[in-house]
Amino acid sequence: MSDIILARVSQTLATEQSLESLVRQLLEMLSMVTHMESTYLTRIDTATRLQHIVYARNSSDMEIPEGFVVPWDETLCKRAVEEQHYFSNDVETRWPDCHAAQALGISTFFTTPVHLTDGSLYGTLCASSRGQHSYSINSEHVLHLFASLIARYIEKESLVTQLRQANEALIAHSYTDALTGLANRRAVYEHLDILFERARMNQSHVLVAFIDLDDFKEINDVHGHQAGDAFLIQVGQRLASVMNDEDIVGRLGGDEFLIACEITSSAQKAPFIELLRRQIRGHYLLSGHTINYPGASIGTIDVNPHELDAESAIQAADAAMYLDKKARQQKISAS
Repeated sequence: MSDIILARVSQTLATEQSLESLVRQLLEMLSMVTHMESTYLTRIDTATRLQHIVYARNSSDMEIPEGFVVPWDETLCKRAVEEQHYFSNDVETRWPDCHAAQALGISTFFTTPVHLTDGSLYGTLCASSRGQHSYSINSEHVLHLFASLIARYIEKESLVTQLRQANEALIAHSYTDALTGLANRRAVYEHLDILFERARMNQSHVLVAFIDLDDFKEINDVHGHQAGDAFLIQVGQRLASVMNDEDIVGRLGGDEFLIACEITSSAQKAPFIELLRRQIRGHYLLSGHTINYPGASIGTIDVNPHELDAESAIQAADAAMYLDKKARQQKISAS
């Protein structure tokens, strides 16, 4: 039997798989070695003092349900760990105050702690039965081996998860403007390609707005760079507040922003431009100073994605912005 178990363990470990798949196979093998009705892995939440049955394998009439939660202080595992008495075939006599065990009719109980490398207690690996079974050194060895394998696999999955999260955070950072929290230039260009592709599929158009904050240098010079940064942040917040999650709101750098969204009618262009102008102009509180900002230069184009690609659309919107800037300057000069 030992040779068969070791062969199966080796085969199991040679195959890349999830923690759940590994544990379920080990629970099946543990059942074969111990001849117990139920084998299961628990997780102990020390903060809430609860024990959770994570995975279980049941045979015969005994049923240790997965997802079952019991107060840690009421468990056989806690008693066994504290007393370092990991095997008992007279549970009802040794621990008569354990009502959970009585309710399940457990007579024989075998467990071992699952410790992680840092010494913390993850949970327990257990085998239990309503019938009486004799102690087996072979069962104890297998129980310890499996608990160790599970602990290492838990740490491996945790490490993989941490690395994945770190990678996702790094990617998010590389696509985010550090000051405003909006999409940066790199993200804008990539997301715009996706938006154009979606518009082609939907047979719709894309509205692209290139925004340049007029007189931004003056804000920096008069009120300081901290006030200038606060201004850029607030502009970004105002723009983002009127756009949907599927739309693009990004800072290209300096005092330049870009907005893009999918539209179904060219009639949406004029109201969209006016909406942007209303959002940007107005009062701003900057480092204790209130300014009344007259507005920005905005170049907006209605793009048929079958006729123009994303990069060309940005260039066209940029050109339209300079025309708007020139018209605004002429209007100011004339007044």
